[in-house]
Amino acid sequence: MDFVIEIENLTKDYLVGFWKKKKARALDNVCLRVRRGCIFGFLGPNGAGKTTTIKILVRLLFPTSGSVKILGRDIADVEIHRFIGYCPENPYFYDYLTAFELMTYFGALFGLDYKKRVEKAEELLSLVGLEEKNWHQQLRKFSKGMLQRVGLAQALINSPEVVILDEPMSGLDPVGRKEIRELILNLRRQGTTVFMSTHILSDIEVLCEEVAILRGGKLVAVGDLDELLMQNSHENGFEVNLKNVSADKILLSLPSIRYVEKPSGLTIHCVDEGEVEKIIRLASSIGGKLVSVQPVKLSLEDFFAKEIEQS
Repeated sequence: MDFVIEIENLTKDYLVGFWKKKKARALDNVCLRVRRGCIFGFLGPNGAGKTTTIKILVRLLFPTSGSVKILGRDIADVEIHRFIGYCPENPYFYDYLTAFELMTYFGALFGLDYKKRVEKAEELLSLVGLEEKNWHQQLRKFSKGMLQRVGLAQALINSPEVVILDEPMSGLDPVGRKEIRELILNLRRQGTTVFMSTHILSDIEVLCEEVAILRGGKLVAVGDLDELLMQNSHENGFEVNLKNVSADKILLSLPSIRYVEKPSGLTIHCVDEGEVEKIIRLASSIGGKLVSVQPVKLSLEDFFAKEIEQS
């Protein structure tokens, strides 16, 4: 399998206290791998170590120990950063520049010629939903949401293979969030790998195939999102889907069940396997047809809360 981000035993200690003699561990032997072309969600409560990890990935911080490779090369190799795009949680830019000037400035840093810089600036500012009338306004006049859009645009100026986003939805209204979600999905369709942290779990459920949950500097869960949500899902009960049977007939024998009746059939929520068996026997006895039985999948919010509490 082709991994574009490989983190092995990553540890970060800070010296704290007045004399800087005490150590506080921000990251503790973190190990994870991110597949090429994947949208990877990096989750955790405040202070878990998410931003510390991201800053190490882009060489704004240095680890105490461990190794990090991106695209198969150690992050100490400066050349590899030509293939990485990065947008921090609170992007800060020279506020006397306009959005357009900022984009062409970053284009120049990546060695793009003038014509290409202008083309990319126009393309990306449009792509992130910044209105053309704002392109030539100074950044000091921008709202937080507008600055966030500019931050996302500059992260793409070098057509990166890996995009690292720290809270990319921060400051965006619902329409803006939807637009940026679509942008991130388009990046995946183009084969770009996206590594993102966010507190908005509903966005993670829509976007991400794989996730990791960090708490107190340690990984408490990592893997395929659907598989993680299905783990222990039997604790949430089961859904029994039936055809050719009405809720009224079932309720005569089991008046306390929870159900949803649709033209396509009847869905009944059962709390355990014993109740599932009762429903199936009853439905069969009155001419009903079993379509499926499946565990009720946990929501990411429920799973996240459970993992944080258990750890």
